Amino acid sequence: QVQLVESGGGSVQPGGSLRLSCAASGFTLDRFVIGWFRQAPGKGRQGVSCIGRRDGDAYYADSARGRFTISRDNAKNTVYLQMNSLKPEDTGVYYCAPGPPTIDAERLCVGGAEGSWGQGTQVIVSS
Repeated sequence: QVQLVESGGGSVQPGGSLRLSCAASGFTLDRFVIGWFRQAPGKGRQGVSCIGRRDGDAYYADSARGRFTISRDNAKNTVYLQMNSLKPEDTGVYYCAPGPPTIDAERLCVGGAEGSWGQGTQVIVSS
């Protein structure tokens, strides 16, 4: 069964940190572009950060740049999103999704992902 499973969310105070994990089963993550998307309450799903197949190919939305870091661990077949200096506006459900190997990270984040979505992981930033 091919699936991505998100984990690592939680409730933190502003300024705190979380590390989200996106673990794949049934396929090899390093063959795909992988993106993290956030759905804030009452809003649509938006790309936060995406990582391409080539070294150095990473994209960050303006809201995430300088605070979040996306990375891959191919041995664990997992993509991570390290989130630091969290703000209340980072609140939402975070999903990971693959993109075809023919595109780059920016195109996945800006253009969006197709296909079905997993359950996501909830992030709440509140004092």
